[in-house]
Amino acid sequence: MKSGPGSQTDPPPRLEDIHAYQQANLGRRYREAFQTEAGMEPTGITADMQAALSEDGYLIIENVIPVETCESLKATMMPLFRHASGRNNFEGLHTQRIYSLIEKTPRCNPWIEHPLALALTEHVLEPAPLLSQAQIINILPGESAQPLHYDDGFYRWPRPRPPLGAATIFALDAFSEENGATMVIPGSHRWDGRLPGDAEKSAAIPAVMPQGSMLFFVGTLWHAGGANRSGHARMCLTAQYCVPWCRPQENFFLSVRRETAKQCSGRMRQLLGYSIHKPFMGMVDGMHPLRLLDD
Repeated sequence: MKSGPGSQTDPPPRLEDIHAYQQANLGRRYREAFQTEAGMEPTGITADMQAALSEDGYLIIENVIPVETCESLKATMMPLFRHASGRNNFEGLHTQRIYSLIEKTPRCNPWIEHPLALALTEHVLEPAPLLSQAQIINILPGESAQPLHYDDGFYRWPRPRPPLGAATIFALDAFSEENGATMVIPGSHRWDGRLPGDAEKSAAIPAVMPQGSMLFFVGTLWHAGGANRSGHARMCLTAQYCVPWCRPQENFFLSVRRETAKQCSGRMRQLLGYSIHKPFMGMVDGMHPLRLLDD
């Protein structure tokens, strides 16, 4: 007979000190979920990729999404836009965005949990990162340049410091200097807490890349969406990730229904927060959150 929610036949662990407590995997039924689903081999990460991330803070990988898939994704996304533009110049007064993406369509999940994207994320952060947000961004003609920023700036930890987040931008349309390619300042991920000056702003370069490419960058890199001076929209899929002990930007427990989470892969569930960061960060009623998805 069970004597409590955590009862099992094996004896409870003995934690001798704070260090043992911090490293303990206190799950029972799902005690291996952190290790098997969250740990990823860095397959596909080359020395050149590591050097680019260290030196520049970003890299571009071409031919990640087939062109036909990009066109299919764009067609799927268009009916999901609820607003003609954003609410301010940061969101973009001529930019459309789809939030709560995972709840609205499963079509983007394979790219949000793309093995190389997650391996790179674990390389620059740590194992078992959480998804911080995912959205579709469609920059329309006439949009002005977005203010320069770095994505993990809302974590009030003084710079210089290691990144607490990382991001991907998948080019569903080709990125050009004319249609609003993301502007990046190479090496700015190593800056202290200063704002970019005029000379540093002028050093920003457009991340020009073919349709289907992936731009990957660390959360401390200064960047911004570019101005769209073309006659066509520029759409992308973007996902941001954070270290597992930081709060994500989107509250996925509220934006993604349990019924939807049950349809996701084990890796996606971990990204959404159905996981434990040692020793028990993320628990629900003293138990592993995956129990909430048990039938």
